[in-house]
Amino acid sequence: MQRVLTSRADALPKLAEAFREHGFEGASLSMLSNATGLGKGSLYNFFPGGKEEMMAAVLADIDQWFAEAIFSPLEQNGDPSAAITSMMGDVTTYFRSGNRVCLIGWVGLGASCEAFTHQVKGYFARWISSLAHCLEQGQVPALLAVQLAEETVSGIQGAIILSRALGEEAAFSRIIGRCEANLLDAVVRYSK
Repeated sequence: MQRVLTSRADALPKLAEAFREHGFEGASLSMLSNATGLGKGSLYNFFPGGKEEMMAAVLADIDQWFAEAIFSPLEQNGDPSAAITSMMGDVTTYFRSGNRVCLIGWVGLGASCEAFTHQVKGYFARWISSLAHCLEQGQVPALLAVQLAEETVSGIQGAIILSRALGEEAAFSRIIGRCEANLLDAVVRYSK
């Protein structure tokens, strides 16, 4: 039996999965209604701004999770190696070893990107900045830290796409493993 959704926050995970499956442009209100189990009227009650407000709320919810689970630990952890290892584990779990689309990345590539530019840019910029900060705490030079952070975030995004395209979860694991090894090697090399 499907759980009755009684709040806007309860609807967000269901909306996120519907947007992951159909994209912003492809997800009709009927699809979103079916995904949440809410009638169109109830959806509009929770999200008076319609589908755009739904997507904005989903992106904010994802960003909040990443802020708490990924960004803040990278920014505040005194042990860069532990923070990097934790990030990679959390990312692997969140993206289900490459079986879950990065919705923010997908929105950034779609025709709807302009409506959500601030959220998409903010998410990726903070991830890169947080990871670069973590690396700098491990004595990695600032310019190299930013380069490694950019390569890692793009590597994670690419790993999702490649593993899904190939239907090979192991591709995600291999790429994530190499990204993690590169980051940890840099920390070891410069912290001596």
